[in-house]
Amino acid sequence: MADEIIATTADSEIVNSRIFNFPRTLLFRAWSESEHLRNWWGPAGFTNTFNEFDFRVGGKWSFIMHGPDKGNYANECEFIKIEVPILIAWKRHSKPIFQILATFEEITPEQTLLVFKMLFHTVEECQKLKPFVVDKNEENFDRLEKELAKMTQ
Repeated sequence: MADEIIATTADSEIVNSRIFNFPRTLLFRAWSESEHLRNWWGPAGFTNTFNEFDFRVGGKWSFIMHGPDKGNYANECEFIKIEVPILIAWKRHSKPIFQILATFEEITPEQTLLVFKMLFHTVEECQKLKPFVVDKNEENFDRLEKELAKMTQ
């Protein structure tokens, strides 16, 4: 089925994780509410224009990432699995093609483990992006941390 989360091996996925000192429900809101997501999504210096954000299974997420120096990067995605406040998964319809699986695990009421996986159909596709995106995903998490702090004020 096209809407299932693809099975991968360690060689065909990129995984970043971080413990955030915020409640799981807040972290999930930062991912599931467009007014927060647009503020932090992407590496340092990037901004976003959201054209569509329909947060439901089968819903579309269409946006343009604007690079800090130049470049506009169109992204077309579709949500394939949502379990509030545990999991969000989507597939990209724009290149490069991969799926995202984000899981939110409560460690304590005020601490959440976020595991962010980029899932690829082939090892080759994964290895092309891996040298670039691991550090960029960490920048994304840094921006998320700042947005979460703003959300608690």
